[in-house]
Amino acid sequence: MASKHNNSILGRIVLAILIASFFTPNLTYAEKSKIMGFEMNAIDKCWRSDPEWRKNRPQLATCSVGYAGKMTNNIGEGLIHYKVIDPSDDAINPKPGTLRYGASVIQGKVWITFERDMLIQLVKPLLISSFTTIDGRGFDVQIANNACLMIFKATNIIIHSIGIHHCKSQAPGIVIGPNGKVMPLGQVDGDAIRLVSASKIWIDHNTLSNCEDGLLDVTRGSTDVTISNNWFKFQDKVMLLGHDDGYVRDQNMKVTVLYNHFGPNCNQRMPRIRHGYAHVANNFYLGWLQYAIGGSTEPSLKSEANLFVAPTSGRKEITWRKDNNQNRNGGEFHSINDIFENGASFIATKGGKVRKPNYTKEQVFIVADAKSVRSLTRASGVLRCGKTIC
Repeated sequence: MASKHNNSILGRIVLAILIASFFTPNLTYAEKSKIMGFEMNAIDKCWRSDPEWRKNRPQLATCSVGYAGKMTNNIGEGLIHYKVIDPSDDAINPKPGTLRYGASVIQGKVWITFERDMLIQLVKPLLISSFTTIDGRGFDVQIANNACLMIFKATNIIIHSIGIHHCKSQAPGIVIGPNGKVMPLGQVDGDAIRLVSASKIWIDHNTLSNCEDGLLDVTRGSTDVTISNNWFKFQDKVMLLGHDDGYVRDQNMKVTVLYNHFGPNCNQRMPRIRHGYAHVANNFYLGWLQYAIGGSTEPSLKSEANLFVAPTSGRKEITWRKDNNQNRNGGEFHSINDIFENGASFIATKGGKVRKPNYTKEQVFIVADAKSVRSLTRASGVLRCGKTIC
């Protein structure tokens, strides 16, 4: 009895030390995470360890990896700091202080932050200009309940720490374009984020859910995209890479899908790939209904060190190919060092070499052991940031 009592006291003392350590202001986030047994991934280590991250926000642009590469074109000389103070929206004549004014009207390098927590209901899709960063860190910023985000013929864009949900399809209309000029826009599906002929795009630490069509589409020749640290949940069609089977420009598409959390209640397309190449690494898959990863029109997939947890009932197979043809339309699917739990299985392409990502020095990262995926994706989605800790 005395032994049990002593163990209980010791456990409480250890817990108290851990809590005190985590809230000690002179320790970095990395040090506190180490004490608490957490593990930050390569992207988060780059900036979350800095207690002065609010003063050094543009440091974020140096932290991206994968096909987007470093986003240093978004910072440096001429950078405009813009703060959203007004959650209202006007698709044609946006007011200064609104998100649309900063994202569409102002041209050049623009770093957008927010004055406070906001729910923004866009009246039409927001077309984001090149060299724009939307940085929601530090506040609860949600874009929801109507139109959402589109990156149309633009480049060098960061979308970070935004909650996007309940996006709805939009009828054709007039909207201010990414060049600051009014333009016609056709029918738009209800996606959270849609890329159209876009390049060098980094989408990091967002929470996306419950949209009418999909959560994230990379289409019409878009390439050099990194999708990292996001939380995708409560959605039928999650992520589409490649416009349609007949759009051959997507053969040049290159996308990195890294450190994301899929689920609960995701059905399919995590991602679905048409043409192109996807490196899907260190992601956490918490179940699926139809499938997790699918493909058609000869895409290439390297699935590396992901953790796949099959649903308790239903389909355990992770992959899907159009027409069930693994060697033609289905393309090449390779699984390298993935971990499969609860009966999950992966039908890989037989024979052939695994295509490498061939990253440049600015794009390359070390893929962690799949045993670390739960820890590496623990902070996926919008971050809850304090004054010094994010």
